[in-house]
Amino acid sequence: MPVPWFLLSLALGRSPIVLSLERLVGPQDTTHCSPGLSCHLWDSDILCLPGDIVPAPGPVLAPTHLQTELVLRCRKETYCDLCVRVAVHLAVHGHWEEPEDEEKFGGAADSGVEEPRNASLQAQVVLSFQAYPTARCVLLEVQVPAALVQFGQSVGSVVYDCFEAALGSEVRIWSYTQPRYEKELNLTQQLPALPWLNVSADGDNVHLVLNVSEEQHFGLSLYWNQVQGPPKPRWHKNLTGPQIITLNHTDLVPCLCIQVWPLEPDSVRTNICPFREDPRAHQNLWRAARLRLLTLQSWLLDAPCSLPAEAALCWQAPGGDPCQPLVPPLSWENVTVDKVLEFPLLKVHPNLCVQQVNSWEKLQLQECLWADSLGPLKDDVLLLETRGPQDNRSLCALEPSGCTSLPSKASTRAARLGEYLLQDLQSGQCLQLWDDDLGALWACPMDKSAARGRAALLLYSADDSGFERLVGALASALCQLPLRVAVDLWSRREMSAQGPVAWFHAQRRQNLQEGGVVVLLFSPGAVALCSEWLQEGVSAPGAHGPHDAFRASLSCVLPDFLQGRAPGRYVGACFDRLLHPDSVPALFRTVPVFSLPSQLPDFLGALLQPRAPRPGRLQERAEQVSRALQPALDSYFHPPGTPAPGRGLGPGAGDGT
Repeated sequence: MPVPWFLLSLALGRSPIVLSLERLVGPQDTTHCSPGLSCHLWDSDILCLPGDIVPAPGPVLAPTHLQTELVLRCRKETYCDLCVRVAVHLAVHGHWEEPEDEEKFGGAADSGVEEPRNASLQAQVVLSFQAYPTARCVLLEVQVPAALVQFGQSVGSVVYDCFEAALGSEVRIWSYTQPRYEKELNLTQQLPALPWLNVSADGDNVHLVLNVSEEQHFGLSLYWNQVQGPPKPRWHKNLTGPQIITLNHTDLVPCLCIQVWPLEPDSVRTNICPFREDPRAHQNLWRAARLRLLTLQSWLLDAPCSLPAEAALCWQAPGGDPCQPLVPPLSWENVTVDKVLEFPLLKVHPNLCVQQVNSWEKLQLQECLWADSLGPLKDDVLLLETRGPQDNRSLCALEPSGCTSLPSKASTRAARLGEYLLQDLQSGQCLQLWDDDLGALWACPMDKSAARGRAALLLYSADDSGFERLVGALASALCQLPLRVAVDLWSRREMSAQGPVAWFHAQRRQNLQEGGVVVLLFSPGAVALCSEWLQEGVSAPGAHGPHDAFRASLSCVLPDFLQGRAPGRYVGACFDRLLHPDSVPALFRTVPVFSLPSQLPDFLGALLQPRAPRPGRLQERAEQVSRALQPALDSYFHPPGTPAPGRGLGPGAGDGT
């Protein structure tokens, strides 16, 4: 049956020549052979292990020639794939051995019953097919009657249908027979490409040029090809040719592939993945990769493509010093995309971070996974305990200059506080993070006589997990200022034990006694809850969840606003592009409501009253908070795997020029 226009360009050059391909219906693999031979498909998926060549005694079948042909395998009436049919031509080599060996060739076990030359000749044919990223091996059995056994002469061929492959791909086929003859055949073949589909670069843009005929209708899809699991669709459109589709270079990743097909029956879907070796694509892949915390003990790596790498824990002290890897004692761990990984930790700590490196040992990614759930970086020091024979042990403090032995007369901060650190360790003031037969890790506080900043209680509605991570990033950034931030996200265990109402009352009472400030962080969910309370006056029975501090707080917050006690004690805030301040109910706009991060300087000035710094210093701190907040904002508004507005994969992609 003639193949539609889509395969016309399989001919050399751009001149359309009709190319008809045989259609095979159904997904089953099959085999057939020359007249007179009998053949059987034993296994269509075996291990590709050729083994050593051991010459077999007596005559054997040996491959003499490989021949390929393109066919169509159609699982459905309108969905076909390109397939490679392989024919193996066989000949007889070797000589008959003594009668006692004839049973190896299908003859009678009793040499006196039948002469070996009257026996049939039997062999197994192994075919190996490699086309990136897949490889398959199949096993065929062939039997040649004695009448056709002529030494050194061809006996016919066996044909296998078929190996699926993509247009434009390079395939390698090799074959041998068992019993073995000292010969195997190799064939490397470039399947027909698509000269009308071209990928070109122009500055920061990449163009997909489809030089198809006028008014030809076709479908175009972009997807992420996954090593494990089905492809992840990215973008799809039905178009009319010719077309030029523009992609932003930031959208390129190594597994971004293109599928195109005519909107006609029996069309072949062509897949190409042109960015596998593009350096920009590999850089973008690491930029899109994210570490995601599943539980306090498990996490995984999210990325568009398969990304074998190594990960290790490191200790990030406040102040901007490099994160210090904990290797040893905790070794590097192999990690792949979407595979859960756990480190052998007894407890977790906000200063513990995960460092991710690729196979070239270059640091690509670092995230402090536990900071959002446990709070900002602490002024703690990590003590490494090493255990030796006869219960001998030594302690050192991990510092930027190395691991300082304790006690020590060195001039480092840990050495100066060494006596206090050892006392804290003995009295149970340190947190044990890891322990085994060789040693242990301890986190000990360094905040001896630390200055106290203004207390800030942050209240928010947990609309979703992404918004909670955004809140955690804001709270952590505020902690870098002279502020003592309290947020329910960091007190889940305490709040679960006390209940959200009791937890909030205790926090509010302490906050107001110390002259602190309560920050109401408004979101669409928070506005809905406030409106519900203003209309009904009470909360629905049983509405308080175990971590629902915002709903629980309204019974105290509303009276403060209704009775005029809120000014000076409360500040409102919302995030740009998520909620406009005018959407906040009017009652709550009796205190300043700031939009973040655009109004960060004014927001910080309100929080730091009455000791707000001079305007220049306040602007510096606003920029510091903005930088810390930006990655969380990017992740929230543009999660990994979704294009930013205005990019080539978004609305408007595919418009022809």
